[in-house]
Amino acid sequence: MKKLSSLYIFLYISCSTFAQAEDSLDNERLSKMVSLSEVIIRSDLNVARFMQQVKNDTTFYKAFRNLRVLGFTSWNDIRIKDKKDNIRASLISKTKQTQSAGCRTMEVLSEKTSGNFYNATGGYNYNTAELYGSMFFTKGKVCGENNVVRGVDFKPKSKSGIEKHKEQLKMLFFNPGKKIPGIPFIGDKIDIFDPYRARFYDFQIDYGDYEGESCYIFTVKSKSELNTSERNSIVIDNMITWFNIRTMEVMARNYDMSYDAGVYDFDVHIEVKMTKFGNYLVPSLLRYIGNYDVIFKKRERGIFTATLFDYNL
Repeated sequence: MKKLSSLYIFLYISCSTFAQAEDSLDNERLSKMVSLSEVIIRSDLNVARFMQQVKNDTTFYKAFRNLRVLGFTSWNDIRIKDKKDNIRASLISKTKQTQSAGCRTMEVLSEKTSGNFYNATGGYNYNTAELYGSMFFTKGKVCGENNVVRGVDFKPKSKSGIEKHKEQLKMLFFNPGKKIPGIPFIGDKIDIFDPYRARFYDFQIDYGDYEGESCYIFTVKSKSELNTSERNSIVIDNMITWFNIRTMEVMARNYDMSYDAGVYDFDVHIEVKMTKFGNYLVPSLLRYIGNYDVIFKKRERGIFTATLFDYNL
């Protein structure tokens, strides 16, 4: 038994060491593909280490998980448009989330709707509204949640119907640029750091400012000269992220995604701005402009803006 235990330990350490070495080589490879501004070159930044931190970032997702344990007020603006860009349905509201004894509830302070935003049973008529509601609205009392991200993963395979669809869309929101299993046709095409897909992008690191904080500005942009086959191998078109130099927290991110899988297609632009509430990194603004179509359903053109403020414990 001692010999077997020693063998298992040896194999575990060997595999772990090999994986770390492989990851280190991958970061070195990526670092050679990154363009650096003059100010970054003079700063002597360890680019391989920077790329490792970018790849392993959890602060972006953590900021949204923090919404589960905090109180806040939100201005909500959701608009569904037709093909002529006219508003088909909309909701403008102000809501307040309250935390008490480990549970969260939400109060609607004001609300105005137009068109067929809600169905006859009070549910949403549009997937864009369903997605928004799952991120920012609380139904009834929700208890026992936390903001832990370590070891937490999205599991769309364990869900079905609209719940699975919402989970997949959330994966695209919270993990842009990372491989995501479970999304038909595109799961592995999201991974911008994959050796095969990375060659379709230009990477750049620059120095800048975000709301008074010094930041690294990391830009990923698809190459303009891609042919049709190469273009169909990627999902992220462009992404720019502001990382706080002191903490490497994501302070803001803008990204564009598009893909045509035949049975569905989408073209989405997202802007996210963060702020700090005490030690918590939290979203202060999320703006979404999306156009997508799923087979057997009508094309949906949605725009929404969430403005979050008045955070409290």
